[in-house]
Amino acid sequence: VQLVESGGGLVQTGGSLRLSCAASGRTFNSAAMGWFRQAPGKEREFVCAIHWSTGAAFCADSVKGRFTVSRDNAENTMYLQMNDLKSEDTAVYYCNAVNPLLQYNYWGQGTQVTVST
Repeated sequence: VQLVESGGGLVQTGGSLRLSCAASGRTFNSAAMGWFRQAPGKEREFVCAIHWSTGAAFCADSVKGRFTVSRDNAENTMYLQMNDLKSEDTAVYYCNAVNPLLQYNYWGQGTQVTVST
């Protein structure tokens, strides 16, 4: 199973980026797919999540209204649209797929997002 993130980079404050997470190796029906981030010296924190089958989604208060999570079932890809980026959004962003019933929890390798002032 592989989760491969892409789309990170350097952007100025107020700019936008779209991250992608390409999933392969198994079906992810009923999985919760999510984005997490980890800034230097800080613990990994939740950003947004989406249910693979229903599309139900929610995001942390810190990014609500600026970030949107979506998925393309046909392409087996999850996205994170990030708008109005702030310096505090600078972090490595990780893709996650979890299904407690089937007992799996996969992580991608991460993609760096740097927001410059």
